[in-house]
Amino acid sequence: MAIIFSDRREAGRRLAGELVRFAGRDDVIVLALPRGGVPVGYEVAQALKAPLDVFVVRKLGV
Repeated sequence: MAIIFSDRREAGRRLAGELVRFAGRDDVIVLALPRGGVPVGYEVAQALKAPLDVFVVRKLGV
C-alpha cells in the first residue's frame, strides 16, 4: 500500500516522527540526496535538531 504525501516536506515531517528516538543525539547527522531529498532531509534535521548535509552522487555510466 503506497502512502501519499501532499509534498516532500510533509513526508519529511512524518519520517521525523518515526525517528524521534534519535532527537538531540550528538552522533546523528541527516544526509539528503539532491533533487527531492533535500526538503525531506531538512524537515527531519529540524525535528531531530541534527545537522543536515547534502550527499551529492552521480550515476555511473557502465
